[in-house]
Amino acid sequence: MELEILEKRENPLLNRTEVKFRIKHEGEKTPERELVKNDLAEELKVSKDLIIIDYIRPHFGIAVSSGYAKIYKSVEDGKKVEPDYVLKRNNFGIKTKEEKKEKEEEVKEAEAEKAAEGEEVKEEAKSEEVKEGEEGGGS
Repeated sequence: MELEILEKRENPLLNRTEVKFRIKHEGEKTPERELVKNDLAEELKVSKDLIIIDYIRPHFGIAVSSGYAKIYKSVEDGKKVEPDYVLKRNNFGIKTKEEKKEKEEEVKEAEAEKAAEGEEVKEEAKSEEVKEGEEGGGS
C-alpha cells in the first residue's frame, strides 16, 4: 500500500488540517480505515487518535482509492464539530476494548477490596458484641 498526499490545507476556524490523499493498493482490497490512519499519522507526524477519515473511495477497474481526512488539534475540537456517527465510525475519542477491559478490572478489584473491608468491619463488630456479651453476662 502506497499513500500519496494530494492536497493539504489548514482550517484555523475548526482547528484542523484537511488532507486529500490517494492510495495505491496493487493486488489488495481497499485498505481499512485503521491502516490508512496509521500511514497518515506516520506521514504527517501526528497522533492517529486525532485523525478522522471522512471517506475512502475506490476507483473502478484499478487498484487505487482516493480519500479525505481531517486531523484535529485535540479530541475536544473533533467532538465539537463531527457528528456522533462519524466519531463512532473512526473510534475517535472512544476507548479501545483493551482500555475498557482494564477499566472494568480496576472497578472489580476496587469493589472486591471494599467488600473485603466491609466483611472485616462486620467481623470486628461481631467480636466486639461477643466481648460485650461476655463482660455483661459475668455481672
